[in-house]
Parts: sequence; structure tokens; C-alpha cells
Amino acid sequence: VSLVVTTYNWKEALALCLHSIARQRTRPLDVVVADDGSREDTARVVEELARDFPVPLRHAWQEDVGFRAARVRNLGIAASRGEYVVFVDGDMVLHPSFVADHLALARDGCYLQGGRLNASRAESQRLLDGGRVRFSPRMPMAPFVKGELKARHAFRVPPVAAMKARNPSRGIAMSCNLGVWRHDLERVNGFDERYEGWGREDDDLVTRLRHSGVQRRVLR
Repeated sequence: VSLVVTTYNWKEALALCLHSIARQRTRPLDVVVADDGSREDTARVVEELARDFPVPLRHAWQEDVGFRAARVRNLGIAASRGEYVVFVDGDMVLHPSFVADHLALARDGCYLQGGRLNASRAESQRLLDGGRVRFSPRMPMAPFVKGELKARHAFRVPPVAAMKARNPSRGIAMSCNLGVWRHDLERVNGFDERYEGWGREDDDLVTRLRHSGVQRRVLR
């Protein structure tokens, strides 16, 4: 498994994300920070953490000429080595079993679509100030937004997750938590780099995956 972590000029959140990856119970093969033109201070954070990181940590950077998430994710894919690639956003804190759960539910001919829980502004600041991470339905949540997960999804029950992932489905594409086999990414030629500006590059990718015969499994 390779993790591709997208980021842009928020080194504090990126550091939290990378620390959560370093604490994974099942380690990824490698991690690539896909950087859409951040300032040099982000590169320094990645370089500093890479010295003692438990797996290879690479930095794929491109010039800042606007929002180009599709292109920088392709750079991340190219710099990674795993057979299975998981995309996450650089402002996410991963559960210690995040990688293990992706591996447990990954199947050939499918991609895994996960989600995220949005912390409240106060909870986010507490984490940025060094507070302990709390994975619980009682964690302070941001107001519910259509397409995001609710507090009840903070329970980790692997048998229920496996049951929910059994039947292929359709739905909103979110590249904040998306696992795809490398050979499937290569078959559809990755993200379409003509997408510039926010949004829809992930919907486009999974639409092309579906047309190529790759089915969607939901990771709750």
C-alpha cells in the first residue's frame, strides 16, 4: 500500500496527518506528499519528518499556478511504489487501523470509497495545539453537510464494515479517502489533468474506472 497525501500551505495540519500515518498498526510501503505548490516551509516539515519516519517519505511538489489537484495526485502516483494506492487529504488524522482496514477490504476489480468525519472548529484547533486525538461518536463535530458522514460512523466495527462493503454501489466520489489498485489507475491513465480549479476531478476518475469495469465498494 502507498499513501498519497495532498497538501497546500498548511504545514501544521500536514504534520498531524503524517504523525497519524507513522502510528499505523499496519505500516504502508511508502508515503508521498503530493504538494500543489506550497511554500518552502512545507518542504522543510516533510524533510524533517522523513529523517525518522518509519517508511520512505517523499515530497512531490509542483509550481503554484492555481488549484491543480489532479496533476499533483498523478505526480504522487508516479512517485509511489505500492500496488494499491490510497489517497488522503493533508488535513486528515487517520485512525491507527486505517491502512489495515483498507487492506482487509480491498478486492481485485474494485476500488474502495471511504469518507471522513469533520471535526468542529474548536476540536480542530485543540488538535493543532497538541491535544490528544479522540476517535469517538462523542467527538465535537462540525455541522452536518450533505455527503459527509455522521457521528455514528465514528464506531469502528470491522464485521459491519465488511458487510456494508459487500455489495457494489454508486455514490459521491471523495478523493479524501479513496483506495485504487495501481493497475486500474494505469488502465484509465490516472486523473485527468485538464481539471483545474476545485472539484470534479475525483468524480471523473471513478466514472472512468466504472466504465472500465472497476466496481465501487463502500468503506465505512
